[in-house]
Amino acid sequence: MGYCIGGCFAGKLLERAPERVVAAVFCQSVGHRPEDSDVMYRHGHENWVPEFRARQPDVTMDTIEKYFHDLYRVRPDFLYSVSRDFIRNCRTPILVLPDDTPAHPLQTSIDVASLAPNAEITVFPWREPPELKERTINRVRTFLRARQPMRAAAQ
Repeated sequence: MGYCIGGCFAGKLLERAPERVVAAVFCQSVGHRPEDSDVMYRHGHENWVPEFRARQPDVTMDTIEKYFHDLYRVRPDFLYSVSRDFIRNCRTPILVLPDDTPAHPLQTSIDVASLAPNAEITVFPWREPPELKERTINRVRTFLRARQPMRAAAQ
C-alpha cells in the first residue's frame, strides 16, 4: 500500500518484481499535472529539502537535484515510475484511492483505474464524512484480505 509517492514506488515494484506482489493499493498517488508540470519539483524543494538537509547535510544539492530530475522530469506523463503501457498490461489487482490536490491529481488515479485491467477505484472524495472514510478503510482491508496468498501448512 503506497501513499503519495508510495503509489509510484508500488508501481515500480509491480514492474520489477511482479511475482512478489499479489495486490497493490495506490492511495492519493502523486502524478504528472500537465497544467503545472513542476509542482512536485517545487514541492520537494519547499517541503522536503530543508528537513532532509538538516538531517543529512552530507548530501549535496547536486545529488538532490539529480534525484528530483530523475524522479519528476524523466518520465513526466502519468505516474513518475512506470508507463501507461505497463499499467495497461499489469495483471496485478490494484485498488485506487483518489485525491485531488496539486501534488495528487485526480486524473492520475482515474488513469490508473481505467488502464489497469484488474483495477478498482473508490469513491472520491473518500475521507469525509467519517462514515465514508470508515467504509473506504474497510474496503481496503477486504481488498487486501481477499488477495492474501495461501500460507503453506505448518510442517
